Amino acid sequence: MSVLEKVIAEEPRTAASLLRLHFHDCFVQGCDASVLLDDSDSIVSEKNAGPNKNSLRRFEVIDEIKAKLEEVCPETVSCADILALAARGSTVLSGGPYWELPLGRRDSKTANVKLANTSIPAPNLSIQKLFNSFKQQGLDENDLVALSGAHTIGVARCTTFKQRLYNLNGKNQPDLTLERSYSNELRSVCPPSGGDNRTSPLDYASPSRFDNTYYKLILGGRGLLATDQVLLTGNVGNIMNLVKNFADDEGLFFNQFARSMINMGNINPLLGSNGEVRKDCRRVNS
Repeated sequence: MSVLEKVIAEEPRTAASLLRLHFHDCFVQGCDASVLLDDSDSIVSEKNAGPNKNSLRRFEVIDEIKAKLEEVCPETVSCADILALAARGSTVLSGGPYWELPLGRRDSKTANVKLANTSIPAPNLSIQKLFNSFKQQGLDENDLVALSGAHTIGVARCTTFKQRLYNLNGKNQPDLTLERSYSNELRSVCPPSGGDNRTSPLDYASPSRFDNTYYKLILGGRGLLATDQVLLTGNVGNIMNLVKNFADDEGLFFNQFARSMINMGNINPLLGSNGEVRKDCRRVNS
């Protein structure tokens, strides 16, 4: 927590980056810290996958936490547990809920770049495909809508939402579910060509505070990513009602977010004698 307090005070966006690391880890062969492995003779790093390249960040924060833990408690706390703890700490330090976190995950000795390219949901999925990607991980509608609420902090790159501004579905038309003045603001940040790595806050009203404003923005047509707005417009199951309920009741959102983070953190963990506890999160033990 001392490391998190320092880095989030220096750059509030770090909280969202660390939350996202945990999410991108768990959706690829479970919560096993495979996302942290660098390229080696035997490993092709997941960091090179489309959803992760030039996008995942702040790996050095995990390195710093790991180094401090190894000093006082060697070969005990796994990198997978550090990712889960850093996600919780980041949420709390941004004003969000705390939850009791099951620990004891172990670290994988492999990475899977192919799976990282296919199982991490893209920012322009239809509601059905988005829901299916969560369902494949054993997560339900409540988890999908609550975990999407992590977008109450952090930023997204123009490349992830630009098609909504100029060329939805290849028809040279903007996405009409995007509120017009917001769409105009976004165009001033993201030109039709170039500028792909410029960023815009996912929740422009309170970009570094963990709250329920994200859902209120969606209700006003101001969800940044297609996968944000489609929670309201997709008309699948109870998803639209959950958006409205979370917009009305921040406590309800916080409770469900905490439950859903536990659910996500329980995706296929390595336990017992499976895997290992890495000494360095970037490489397997020799």
